[in-house]
Amino acid sequence: MSAVALLRVLVTTPAATTADTTKSIFVSNTAAAPLPLLIRNSSSSNCRLLIKGKRISRCTINNAAAGEVLVGIESPSSSSLQPTSSPEQKVYNVVLKQAALVQKKQSTTTTSTEDLDMPIPGTLTLLNEAYDRCREVCAEYAKTFYLGTLLMTQERRKAIWAIYVWCRRTDELVDGPNASHITPMALDRWESRLEDLFQGRPYDMLDAALSDTVGKFPVDIQPFKDMIEGMRLDLKKSRYKNFDELYLYCYYVAGTVGLMSVPVMGIAPESQATTESVYNAALSLGIANQLTNILRDVGEE
Repeated sequence: MSAVALLRVLVTTPAATTADTTKSIFVSNTAAAPLPLLIRNSSSSNCRLLIKGKRISRCTINNAAAGEVLVGIESPSSSSLQPTSSPEQKVYNVVLKQAALVQKKQSTTTTSTEDLDMPIPGTLTLLNEAYDRCREVCAEYAKTFYLGTLLMTQERRKAIWAIYVWCRRTDELVDGPNASHITPMALDRWESRLEDLFQGRPYDMLDAALSDTVGKFPVDIQPFKDMIEGMRLDLKKSRYKNFDELYLYCYYVAGTVGLMSVPVMGIAPESQATTESVYNAALSLGIANQLTNILRDVGEE
């Protein structure tokens, strides 16, 4: 829930009534000069608060008459990553969003996991080829991981292969043979391509496998976007001043994988764990794996 701060303000009505019934208000502030604000459509109890014409938040006016009134100003929603938040809070906000999406999906659909095996008319052969290629890539480059996926149901392991391949391709952009030629603009194009495949517009066979996966499982785009953000960090820096910065980097490049996987792996119906706690566990596992990789490579680098 958004936090609400109450400010005592002075409302003054302009001499001439404007068409949009705009009123000027000034925040009472003994420590500094009054801050000019604007409230549009002030006759409504729910309006927008502006500074120099730029919207900054939603507000509620308890009294629209001239004189002193209390204005409740809501802080921005926690669903987005706020630059002023701590790294842990930024990541936790993403976890909350993912958990909410899965819970919403569970409450609005009656599709069982068996239904996922139903073929899509006209695309079955192409999709099978796409998933087979993802399987080959996974088996070649992540042998132990691949063996683990064989313990899953057919549809789940195919989806995990598709996610793995996308993550590998993303990592290869900044850590592969052509990494020296990758620019921030190239990552922007990769992100645009990601958005397209989430909209059902894949660019190639491997994209098609992931596009099909996100259509079958409640997979959200945010962790994928965050992984690309981690690649942007790789282009700019390799050292971090403190653990907070390192934690955020580990989330971007590894914790995101846990958040991508939970909607596919699922939660056992008999489990007493909350959806949020499962996402937190997946996040922690991903971050721990990345920290382990960093420590393992210290001697080499």
